[in-house]
Amino acid sequence: MSSRVMVALSGGVDSAVVAWLLREQGNAVQCLHMTNWDADDGYCRAAEDLQDARQICRQLDLPLHRVNFASEYRRQVFADFLSEHRHGRTPNPDVLCNREIKFGVMKQYAARLGIDYLATGHYARLRHVNGELQLLKGRDASKDQSYFLHALDASALDKVLFPLGEYTKTEAREWARTARLSIAGKKDSTGICFIGERPFAQFLSRYIDARPGPVLTPEGKQLGQHRGLAFYTLGQRQGLGIGGRSGATEDPWYVAEKRAADNALIVVQGHDHPLLYAERLLASQMHWINQPPVALGAGSLRCSAKTRYRQADQACWAKRIDPDTIEILFDQPQRSMTPGQYAVLYDGERCLGGGRIAATGWRSNPGRVQAG
Repeated sequence: MSSRVMVALSGGVDSAVVAWLLREQGNAVQCLHMTNWDADDGYCRAAEDLQDARQICRQLDLPLHRVNFASEYRRQVFADFLSEHRHGRTPNPDVLCNREIKFGVMKQYAARLGIDYLATGHYARLRHVNGELQLLKGRDASKDQSYFLHALDASALDKVLFPLGEYTKTEAREWARTARLSIAGKKDSTGICFIGERPFAQFLSRYIDARPGPVLTPEGKQLGQHRGLAFYTLGQRQGLGIGGRSGATEDPWYVAEKRAADNALIVVQGHDHPLLYAERLLASQMHWINQPPVALGAGSLRCSAKTRYRQADQACWAKRIDPDTIEILFDQPQRSMTPGQYAVLYDGERCLGGGRIAATGWRSNPGRVQAG
């Protein structure tokens, strides 16, 4: 049966293929293109993406709606992005962008137009089990985007289609060529959600004042001066301005800590320095796609977690601290887990939910963590 489907059309390959696939299946397809960043500074590709979206719709003979949620984006996503940086954390705006914009105001807008389903180019899957809607990883492990969708409620995923979830990026590009779409060779978008790729420190300095401070070794030796903690992230190697100076070896330096108490940037030498690793984290602002797992109420949950996109699943125990916070204890130490980023939990291929990393550290008692 034909359905009325609204495709979130970015102007890229994935969403264009989604529109083509759904049309080929006999659905009544419309397309919706969002412009959510209104600063014309030479880096944003919004105008180019809009022209590509228009060309796609001309080729596929589909209607195109254009909407601008720039004010909602600045208020509901970008304000949080700046606040996190000002507090020395490293946010991931794509998560809030999905929750607040793509599956928030955009989905509401499409619903007012009387559509049956909203479709996007995300590499993720949905399934119904005993009346429960579950979010699953995409089949293409290298493109799985369930990490960015973990903050959605099951209700937000209702009446949503992820047509590419069962396929690979290679197959999507082959379909784009089969359909002779003008954007078949277009590169994937990168950078900040809706803002794009740009010199990050230069961009951030437009909104956050520099607060220079010392660059220190763990022993307290000063190696240089940083421009402000907001402009660095844990594990960072490039842009520290200290080269191999003052080190016992020529190994590169990495950011190990952003110490707000004295505005110091702590750096260590060597990719595998112990201070770059931790075995546990606290995740706050926890969100569960469905109900919290029963095991959390009885003790500890055996599961896996990701602390960054495209990371392989890491075996762990999760333990509830309070309704808003969990502790995650990993079987193996994890490198550069970063406050402000997200820890996302999985049960096999199912995404359970996640929360913001609030703190990291080592176990007080070394040894394997036991359930309960």
